[in-house]
Amino acid sequence: MTMKDVRKVPASAGAEWVLGGFRLLRQSPVGFGTLGLVYGLIALVVSLSAEKSTPLALLLELVLVVVAPLLIGGMVFAARIIDAGGHAAPEHLLQGVREGKAARLMATLLPQVLAVLVCALLLVVLVGGDQLQEMAQTIAQMQAQAHPDPALAESLPIGRLMLWLLLVCVVGIVAGFFTFVAAPEIMFTDSSALDAMRRSFRACLRNLPALLVFFVLTVIAAFAVYIAVMLVALVARLVAGPAAMEIVAQLLATAVLMPVITGAMYTGWKQMLADAVAPPRDATIAM
Repeated sequence: MTMKDVRKVPASAGAEWVLGGFRLLRQSPVGFGTLGLVYGLIALVVSLSAEKSTPLALLLELVLVVVAPLLIGGMVFAARIIDAGGHAAPEHLLQGVREGKAARLMATLLPQVLAVLVCALLLVVLVGGDQLQEMAQTIAQMQAQAHPDPALAESLPIGRLMLWLLLVCVVGIVAGFFTFVAAPEIMFTDSSALDAMRRSFRACLRNLPALLVFFVLTVIAAFAVYIAVMLVALVARLVAGPAAMEIVAQLLATAVLMPVITGAMYTGWKQMLADAVAPPRDATIAM
């Protein structure tokens, strides 16, 4: 498998991916939005559990991390159904499980796990184990003071920490290349998890300009969505209080952004990797 197996697309394709995500949500606002809402509800339960029990919150966070690839695979499947003229349905979230692709989807967590380990190693290398302990103690002292002593902040290795943050961004982007279109590749082909991630990486590497456009427009779109969501959440605050505002904001944001992002992933996969095979006309045929 070489770069020639990946189609080269223009930089403007990145905009098409974002617009494709919004188009799919507009075609099935209730069905596709509901899938995003379910994801948001799960994330909300995790965040609320942190107020009750830290161990429980950590356990639920781990569960969310593990099931997230399954949910993303299901939403990508729903995107293809919508693209064919059908409608998204809640049962699509578990389509990967029904098709026996759960293990392959969860294997896409591997780049993220490796990225976390690499970032931890880089932190130790750049800052040093002993200085990390001193830094933790310094931060604890600053948090305990009503007016933190500026001298404490000056003792922190700011330069090396900034370099580490830059490297973290690079590592995160590279890890994302392995997974950007891996879920649709797994859902719609017989590729193994490793082959799907390799193809995803090659697709991203060959289409860096489109990825850059996609990233910038996704940030702008997310900002616009959050502004609209916060306006609705402010109304919820006036009616039911601050807690209602937080809940409404989180649920509405995921109800919009998750379908848009997974729809963009599907659109990007279709342009860069998909064979010329017509998608199923409806969920019944697909399942």
